[in-house]
Amino acid sequence: MRVWGHIVDCLKSSGACALVTVARAEGSTPRELGARMVVDGDMRFHGTIGGGTLELEAIRQAAAAANAAEPTFFLRSVSLGPDLGQCCGGRVELAIEVLTQEALNEACRLSELEASGTPFSTVSELSDGKIGKRRIHTKLPSQRFAIERNSDTNSTLVIEQFGAAHRPLYVFGAGHVGKALILALAPLPFKVTWIDSRADQFPGPVPGNVTKICVEEPTVVLADAPEGAFVLAMTHSHALDEEIMARALLLQRFAYCGVIGSKTKRTRFQKRLKSRGLSDSLISTMACPVGISQIRSKQPAAIAAGIAVDLLQRDEANHQQTAAGEGLAQIVPHGQ
Repeated sequence: MRVWGHIVDCLKSSGACALVTVARAEGSTPRELGARMVVDGDMRFHGTIGGGTLELEAIRQAAAAANAAEPTFFLRSVSLGPDLGQCCGGRVELAIEVLTQEALNEACRLSELEASGTPFSTVSELSDGKIGKRRIHTKLPSQRFAIERNSDTNSTLVIEQFGAAHRPLYVFGAGHVGKALILALAPLPFKVTWIDSRADQFPGPVPGNVTKICVEEPTVVLADAPEGAFVLAMTHSHALDEEIMARALLLQRFAYCGVIGSKTKRTRFQKRLKSRGLSDSLISTMACPVGISQIRSKQPAAIAAGIAVDLLQRDEANHQQTAAGEGLAQIVPHGQ
């Protein structure tokens, strides 16, 4: 969600709004730490902190605070069962911050940074129930929201992360499944490069996270694909699929290399790639068939749904492995 973009729009249209953030989530909760929504005084909102009674009550409180039009920051702790009658059983702490016209310039600055597509974090001081000026932090924290005590300055800091890292995904092929997959990926955290040699196969408008590339030799695009990208081949030609897989695997810098097809296609590709000189260990990293096996339908939209689920699972697992490998410093959320 464009948090700061929506804040700018609200400040320009109504003069004040509230930013609601999940500051702590314990047990079974609708959303995770750092989930956000922006609420104006008329209870219009963007984003979600989980729906249900929790979100309804949060919208009411945030709208009332926005109508007061006074810069403020406060926390609300809610037990979903005893307080709201929800069956989740967890406990949530919400941070509600009211922003007014005086925050517009800063909101515009952060909105521009947010629009760049690169995640960033901010650090600000919390004093007298107000959030101070947000300073851009050079390193992303391991949590999307935290309140810390700075013993050196005897101040309370609010550390926030905005934006999300979108996995670069290179999809080769604009056939029926390719078109369906692009639509399935539209709301998901992927930055998609869509490649085909046939310009007439591409639809006119595409989702905002998609860049179309029409090139006579699709495999040349791999040279510019970044470290950790996902590569998925689903072209009209098995020979082209094989060439894409061979080049992608040999580069050895991609987090996923997959090709649409059957177990028979995988066996044939394994033999052909081995004859090209690729090692067994390298070939074993190729995913084929792609998607999740529980979906049996051959409808393009159903196949695309299964592939999207598989890619999302792989993306989350890869992020977790990367974070563990880097040994990121833990920032303890407020109240833990």
